[in-house]
Amino acid sequence: MNADIDGAGAALREAYATGIARRPLRDDLLPAADVAAAYAVQQAQVSTWLAEGRRLVGAKVGLTSRAVQESFGVFQPDFGVLFADMAVPDGAEIDRGSLLQPRVEAEVAFVLGRDLPDEQVTVADVVRATDHLLPAIEIVDSRIAGWDISIVDTVADNASSGRYVLGTTPRRVHDVDLRLCGAVLEQAGEPVSVGAGAACLGNPLHAVAWLAGTLAANGRPLRAGDTVLSGALGPMVTVTPGAAYEARISGLGSVRACFSKGGA
Repeated sequence: MNADIDGAGAALREAYATGIARRPLRDDLLPAADVAAAYAVQQAQVSTWLAEGRRLVGAKVGLTSRAVQESFGVFQPDFGVLFADMAVPDGAEIDRGSLLQPRVEAEVAFVLGRDLPDEQVTVADVVRATDHLLPAIEIVDSRIAGWDISIVDTVADNASSGRYVLGTTPRRVHDVDLRLCGAVLEQAGEPVSVGAGAACLGNPLHAVAWLAGTLAANGRPLRAGDTVLSGALGPMVTVTPGAAYEARISGLGSVRACFSKGGA
C-alpha cells in the first residue's frame, strides 16, 4: 500500500466535521509502519488549521506511559500540537457532545521561558528553559472508531488530541521531584487512575527533552512561551457524560475537568 497523505487528511477532516469516527487509516490509506507518512498527514492538518486562523501555543507528548502503550500495542512516544482553542479553564464545563470518544489523563505541563532550538537536548537544558510547571488534565480523543489505533493512526490524528485543562498555581521545576511525584485522578471523590512521574518515560523531564530534540530535528523547535503536555502519569480513563474529574499531583496541586451531560 502506498501512503495517501491527502486521502488520510480528508478522512480525518470528515470525522471532525461529522462527529463520526472512521475505520483505522492503516486499513486503506497509510501503511501500518510508515510513521513518516503519518507525520506528513499531521503537518498538513496543522498547516490547514493555521491557515484557518487557529493559534499554535505548544506541543504534547503522547504514548509515554507503559500502561497506555500496552493498551494500544504501541511502544514509542509520539507528539502532536496544541492550539489555543483546545485550552479549557480549570473547572469550566466541557461540551461532551463536541468530542467523539474522550478519555482523560493526569499530566505535568511545562511552560517554557526559553527556546529549546537544539537537536541534542539534555535534562539540564529543559530545567533551565522551564519557567514553571502546572498540573494538567489532557482530554484525549480519537477520530478512529473504538480507539482501534496503531502508531500511524494516532500520529496522523495529531496524537489523538482533544482538549486540555491547566491548573492555575505555578510551581518552579526545582521545587518538585518529578520522578517521584504521585498522581491520582478522581471522579466523585473516588480514585479512577493512579500513577507517578516515573511512569512518564522514567521522568517527565525525559519526555520534554525527547520532544524538544525531535521537534528541533523536524525544524519546529519549542519556543519561549510554549506549553508542553509531557505525557500521562497513569492509565487513561473513559469520560462519563456529566462527570467531573480532578487530578491531584504531589507538589503541583490539583486541576478539574467537568463534562456536560450531552453526547454519547
